[in-house]
Amino acid sequence: MEQLSLRRRLYDRGLRVLLYLCGALVCALLVFLIGYIFVRGLPRVTWELVSTQSSMIRGTIGILPHIASTLYIILVTMVIVLPLGVGAAIYLTEYASNRKLAAIIEFAAETLTGIPSIIFGLVGMMIFIQTCGLKAGVLAGSLTLVVMILPTIIRTTQESLKTVPQSYREGALGLGAGKWHMIRTVVLPNAVDGIVTGCILAIGRIVGESAALLFTAGFGTVLYSFKEALTNSSATLTLALYLYANERGETDVAFAIAAILMALTLVINMAAKLAGNKLKQK
Repeated sequence: MEQLSLRRRLYDRGLRVLLYLCGALVCALLVFLIGYIFVRGLPRVTWELVSTQSSMIRGTIGILPHIASTLYIILVTMVIVLPLGVGAAIYLTEYASNRKLAAIIEFAAETLTGIPSIIFGLVGMMIFIQTCGLKAGVLAGSLTLVVMILPTIIRTTQESLKTVPQSYREGALGLGAGKWHMIRTVVLPNAVDGIVTGCILAIGRIVGESAALLFTAGFGTVLYSFKEALTNSSATLTLALYLYANERGETDVAFAIAAILMALTLVINMAAKLAGNKLKQK
């Protein structure tokens, strides 16, 4: 028994050491990746870079058009996907009486989540550009991202709605509230923290997406107004990174864009965590 106990203790300690090593390796890789990108990219980030557009005549490089295109795509995508995703989640959670139909919709959403984003880009080009006649730009890219991100919004909203206790619903209905009034005044306010967190994480995915925009948003480097950008080729920051690194050989500019994207990703993830904590407290 003593020998077996000693063996178990050694086995337990060995597994603990292995788990600590795995955790330390993950942290070290993260620190190395972030540190390397910031060390290479931050010295190249200047006010001229982020506030101007590239000019072959002056020989200058600016990423302001790409920043604007990224913001345009975030705005258009979220305006379209939020009502669709939240509405579908409310229907599946609160209204759907046909469980087979609800199961089919949930299965379809989960399947869409696992499809590679490059396929969304190819299908988006075929449907929105070739079939619907849209031009490559913010609108076509945003519609493609809507299809790609919709399952994520649906699932995160569903999970948030399911965390609301059933007694809240029964109490509101018992006091005479209608179904929609109960959802609007009781269920949604108590699930808003998860919905907001899911939306912020969806914005993070939009910022980092490139494959789905290759065929739909284009590689334009000209600064357009919002209306013009909808139907004109407009490269986001991720596409600009690929453009400068692979096509133009401007490695320093590519690392500067990577540093900006990394900073945006960190800010978005921190904002999601803080927003979730604040809304839970309220």
